[in-house]
Amino acid sequence: MRIIVGICGASGVGYTKLLLEELKKCKIETHVIISDWAKKILQHESPEAKIEELANYVYDNSDLAANISSTSFLTDAMVILPATVKTVSDIANAHTDNLIARCADNMLRQRKKLIVCIRETPLSAPTLKNLHKLALYGAIVFPLSPGFYHKPKTIEEMQSFIVGKILDLLGIENDLFKRWENEL
Repeated sequence: MRIIVGICGASGVGYTKLLLEELKKCKIETHVIISDWAKKILQHESPEAKIEELANYVYDNSDLAANISSTSFLTDAMVILPATVKTVSDIANAHTDNLIARCADNMLRQRKKLIVCIRETPLSAPTLKNLHKLALYGAIVFPLSPGFYHKPKTIEEMQSFIVGKILDLLGIENDLFKRWENEL
């Protein structure tokens, strides 16, 4: 399996780190694109993350000549984690002037799995409209809002819930969170 991971400049790069750790454990080939703002957020939130070491390949978001920018590059899915409002707008409106948006557009054009993990809150009407467009075009809109039925006690447990759900969508078995059992 080969997965593209786009990292945008929104808070929540801890999710991305955990996702890449899990994909590496599963020996899944990862192609990671890091936006300029994501680099700054990584330094602020998680300077020890070492994302580049977790990925098989790393690309600059401005590198539109990268092999992954072409539909001839075979890939199984793309996850944008975290996704910013700007990136959502770019994808929803086919503004493909950066590598994350270009690869996401390729996923939509080829009807391949695109998981867009929006981190922003609250959401404006234009953002909701763009997310609706993405859903209509075939993307999976994935708000980064963890469940609490498994009674998380740490931030890591909440991150594990989210990453476990993303892995579920990718068809990758995992036991990162306690699944729902009717205990009411």
